[in-house]
Amino acid sequence: MKIAADYSTYLRPESKDHFNLEWAVEGISSADAIAEIESALVSIPGLLRARLNFTTRRLTTEWTEADCDPSPAIRTLERLGYRVAPFVGDSEESEEDRYTRWLLRCLAVSGFAAVNVMLLSVSVWAGNVTDITPETRDLFHWLSALIALPAAGFSGQPFFYKALRALRQGDMTMDVPISIGITLALGMSVYETAHHAEHAYFDSALMLIFFLLSGRVLDHAMRKKTRSAAANLAALRIPVASKINADGHVSDVPSDALSAGDLIHIAAGSRIAADGIIETGQSQIDSSLVTGETELTAVKPGDLVYAGTFNHHGALTIRVVAAGSRTLLADIGKLIDEALTNRSRYVQLADRIARIYAPIVHIAAALTAMMWIALGTSVHDALIIAIAVLIITCPCALALAAPVVQVITSGALFRKGLLIRAGDMIERMAEIDTIIFDKTGTLTLPEPSLIDASQLSDKAMLMAGRLALSSHHPLARAVSEAVREKQKRLEPYPDAQEITGSGIQCVIDGVEARLGSPSFCNVTAPVWKENVSYLAFRFGSEAGLISVGQSLRADAADTINKLKAKGYQIMILSGDHSDIVRKVANDLSISDWRGHVLPKEKRDLLVAMKDQGRKVLMVGDGLNDAPALAAATASLSPATGADVTQAAADAIFTGKRLSPVFDMLMLTRKGRRVMIENFGLALIYNLIAVPLAVLGFVTPLIAAAAMSGSSIIVALNALRARHAETFKS
Repeated sequence: MKIAADYSTYLRPESKDHFNLEWAVEGISSADAIAEIESALVSIPGLLRARLNFTTRRLTTEWTEADCDPSPAIRTLERLGYRVAPFVGDSEESEEDRYTRWLLRCLAVSGFAAVNVMLLSVSVWAGNVTDITPETRDLFHWLSALIALPAAGFSGQPFFYKALRALRQGDMTMDVPISIGITLALGMSVYETAHHAEHAYFDSALMLIFFLLSGRVLDHAMRKKTRSAAANLAALRIPVASKINADGHVSDVPSDALSAGDLIHIAAGSRIAADGIIETGQSQIDSSLVTGETELTAVKPGDLVYAGTFNHHGALTIRVVAAGSRTLLADIGKLIDEALTNRSRYVQLADRIARIYAPIVHIAAALTAMMWIALGTSVHDALIIAIAVLIITCPCALALAAPVVQVITSGALFRKGLLIRAGDMIERMAEIDTIIFDKTGTLTLPEPSLIDASQLSDKAMLMAGRLALSSHHPLARAVSEAVREKQKRLEPYPDAQEITGSGIQCVIDGVEARLGSPSFCNVTAPVWKENVSYLAFRFGSEAGLISVGQSLRADAADTINKLKAKGYQIMILSGDHSDIVRKVANDLSISDWRGHVLPKEKRDLLVAMKDQGRKVLMVGDGLNDAPALAAATASLSPATGADVTQAAADAIFTGKRLSPVFDMLMLTRKGRRVMIENFGLALIYNLIAVPLAVLGFVTPLIAAAAMSGSSIIVALNALRARHAETFKS
């Protein structure tokens, strides 16, 4: 097997004959890098597959055992301008932080230099209409050059590097005309200064860089990707398992070292280390990780349990079916990573326009220079007119059209209780025609809440609420929270004692009070109902039942009706029992629903719907929803959702209401409309300004002012994206 020694320790077996090697790739700043890198590595010997995850800046490569030498791939990537290193730990997060700091430094340098050069320019402008001497004007121009040239060279790097890379690939992005406009403005300014001209344009070049960097920084702030969602699953993986050896002794071994057929011991109150079949023991398992179902599941010998689920009560002996990277938990991580990679191929509309726009502008400038030379104008004057054409058509407004709307819309969404996690979410969210809701924690509140306490007096309910404060049980918390809403100041009884598995008891005014199971309180147990749990309270002769369960969000029905009125198709996908899902669907008048849906099934269904041309919004909160969230056209998660779920979502909504889902859709539709208007305004500006510049009516100074003015108009129009109430579907 041919493996470079420096990289052998980073290889992970994928199968008998294949190995995986992951790389942290530095220098990626746009989704164009996906096609660029993957296509460049196609011909590398021994490399079977290469996939770049733009979200995590991570490149996954699969190699054959017979010929595994990453060196040619490394050299290929370095020739493209990227730096690569074997992926270890948090490298993608630190790279993201470094890029953010670099952008901010560029912005700070351009802003500082622009202010100082502008002060010098104001003096020149004032002097040109009064009594400035040519020597003083030249001195001010050279001082401006001394500040502007190094500042522009440093702060313009985000545009220059990407423009050079695009040109090497024979591509045309927005950074190409921007870089040409900046370079020509600076070059012309140096030439004019050397020839004692009245005007130089150092201030215009720096202001252009500052303006564009402001949009780039704001855009990047929203595009900043969270760390790999799959990597966050490590918190749920159990690094050490208690293996039962052949002689009956128990020894601690790494979970990844377990093999199918091994026996492991799972103590009560611990997470399960591998997928397996219960050999001995009975318990209750929190399987919400897999099914989304919040109620504990009773398990017995012969039942299948999954790694990462929590064993609440009895000790279990489990025969391992799958461990390490082969568990269902690991599969969820792979599904998330794959879905994020597929979704990241979104290409910005501005860059698509640039592929047509930029060549036309450059040809127009060249033809303008040739036309004026043919008409007898000096080469110097013809070049000035051509440069004015390039400056006035520099796509500043076009480059700001999308980012400024993103910033305004994100602010409006924030005021509605929504936090954006993906900058390109607005366009995707605005296209949605189908909405899929998870049930538990999404349509319903994440925690159990009080349903009925009519059998108890207000005084007895207050006592029950104070007793409940002494327990961490979710049902007790539901009681205490319900009482706290009416009685703001609620204190626990100092002598209350919790009886494990039964409830809480305390002596109050010489009389024993109890809160817990019906049998513990000597209350007749009720007939079981779906999705409802019961607590009992007794104080002397007074006793009664308290029903607790998951309740729908207060505005769920109203929000669903408003979404239907706007033409959205609504569906529920849940891992809960079908009977429970049916009841929620009936309460909300949703005819399309499914229960008992596993994570992979959710994700596969969304992929199938997208293949049919449907634009799907997934709204969910559990880890079992994360692959579906990542695979959807767009996704939302409540703030109470799992960390991994939030990492896979495009946006997060806060509070106990469901209305932010409706607000998100309405505001993003308005945002997309304003974004399109901005592109239209930029086009209209060019249709008016370009002919004037070609005819020689515009100097480079006026061109710079007009270019800045177009950017201001675009920014002012973007303010309209703050409000969605005037939008009509």
